[in-house]
Amino acid sequence: MNTQNTVDNTCDVPDDVKEAVKAFRFRKSKTNAALILKIEVAALKVVIDEQLDDVSIEEIAEALPDTTPRFLVVSFELKHKDGRISYPLFGLYYNPGGSSTSNRMLYASTKNYLYQQTDISGKIFDLTESEDLTEEWLTQQLENSKTRP
Repeated sequence: MNTQNTVDNTCDVPDDVKEAVKAFRFRKSKTNAALILKIEVAALKVVIDEQLDDVSIEEIAEALPDTTPRFLVVSFELKHKDGRISYPLFGLYYNPGGSSTSNRMLYASTKNYLYQQTDISGKIFDLTESEDLTEEWLTQQLENSKTRP
């Protein structure tokens, strides 16, 4: 039976993926970074595709495939209008229009479960075109998702 606090899963999220996300969350570097995850279809499990450290947002966009979805955990250097700098951690669900229907459905059905299992909650953004992934777009998404003044 499903409750509001749990989500059904289509794919397994192994402990090594959970640990990698936890290590990524607590990394000391103060630069843009991304942990890119994919589904190993034959095993129906989420696996690490690659980790990008000290990169521009455009370099993260270039690392995304044209026709296959990906899950990302991103740490982004956000420069606030008042001069402060923060490093929000958020999920990015990349689901390009050119991917197969079966892939799109598999990733969509795994999205909420993955982010719940890895404690990435609150800020999860959807992206359909890698070209849209820019600093300006991310800043706008983060500013629009603020839950407090």
